[in-house]
Amino acid sequence: MEIKIGVQHTPREIVLESAQSAEDVKSAVTAALSGKDRLLTLTDERGRQVMVPAERLAYVEIGEQTSRKVGFGAV
Repeated sequence: MEIKIGVQHTPREIVLESAQSAEDVKSAVTAALSGKDRLLTLTDERGRQVMVPAERLAYVEIGEQTSRKVGFGAV
């Protein structure tokens, strides 16, 4: 699923593809914003971690689960 993270005072957003479920992402964002965690930490499909300080979060957009596309033709 695609996740977009807006960071305050930064013109570009962070975009990553993650294998985490929407519920996992929501709980991580909620924990970061409630003060339980000081960092929002998410893992992308390749295993890399993205960490954003909770006080700098502007928004988090969680996309829908998408199935993998196969082939080169336009659908």
